[in-house]
Amino acid sequence: MKNRLNALAGVTIVCAAALGLTACGGAGGSSSAGSITVYNAQHESLTKEWVDEFTKETGIKVTVRNGDDTEMSNQIIQEGQASPADVFLTENSPAMTQVENAGLFADVDPATVAQVPAEYRPSTNKWTGIAARSTVFAYNKTKLKDSDLPKSLTDLADPKWKGRWAASPSGADFQAIVSAVLDLKGEDATLAWLQGMKQNAKQYKGNSTAMKAVNAGEVDGAVIYHYYYFGDQAKTGENSNNVALHYFKNQDPGAFVSVSGGGVLASSKHSADAQAFLKFITGKKGQEVLQNGTSFEYPVGSKVPANSKLTPLQDLDAPKVNPAKLNSKKVVELMTKAGLL
Repeated sequence: MKNRLNALAGVTIVCAAALGLTACGGAGGSSSAGSITVYNAQHESLTKEWVDEFTKETGIKVTVRNGDDTEMSNQIIQEGQASPADVFLTENSPAMTQVENAGLFADVDPATVAQVPAEYRPSTNKWTGIAARSTVFAYNKTKLKDSDLPKSLTDLADPKWKGRWAASPSGADFQAIVSAVLDLKGEDATLAWLQGMKQNAKQYKGNSTAMKAVNAGEVDGAVIYHYYYFGDQAKTGENSNNVALHYFKNQDPGAFVSVSGGGVLASSKHSADAQAFLKFITGKKGQEVLQNGTSFEYPVGSKVPANSKLTPLQDLDAPKVNPAKLNSKKVVELMTKAGLL
């Protein structure tokens, strides 16, 4: 998981502290017409690219408050109808479901819904997918051959993997993956897998750190999302030159594709502008930011293909998971019971 700056960032800098309960502006704390506030748990650089292009095209100013998935979803729920947020963006879908279950999202504009295939948005249409990332097993190619690789994510609970693989269990990224295991395999099987993970896996803080450990030979492999590898390779490759990616495919839980979400708050005082922003980032220009930018996440809207360096989404053979069903509360409960949190 990337480092987060708990400070306000974006095109417009507001005078409230990061994640504060009040926003600056005119009387009553609302921002002026032609501006929106985005609570952002996506990559800061990606959201900035979206914001810059949106403002350039529409003239609408965007204030961005950055945090992580759980931090921001809890903040919105705490603020309730008084939240200054107009839009919420996440890395993973469980945080979106948490806000949806609190009844705080407006319906997504039908024109925006039409831009995103059904598998990348909840059936409720209270929010929509804006990007996606694939679960992978990043492995040290100097230590493992193809024949050594686990056939399934669940194989990593086998004692033969003790001390040989890594993850970052405290992060929202990994917890979203566990949410998929829970949806696909059920509670008992998920708990058993987590207990095996407790015995076998080394824990690191953040996916980049876990991948760096693989690269250095500290562990044979790690369960992460694909874009950490491609992002490092696009720079110096110093943390990934010994790494290769194994895609589980076969609709295995380890082939889970996590959907990043975007939604408009029902309490937004600038709902038309907020809906326009969500329509923009799921539209052709917004999705081309994913295709051509530095995030290496998958586009999910407007039929925009992925960056040519990525395995196409349709070739991942991912399991079918309704993002609205992912249960972060139960995941935390099970991970705590297994001793991972």
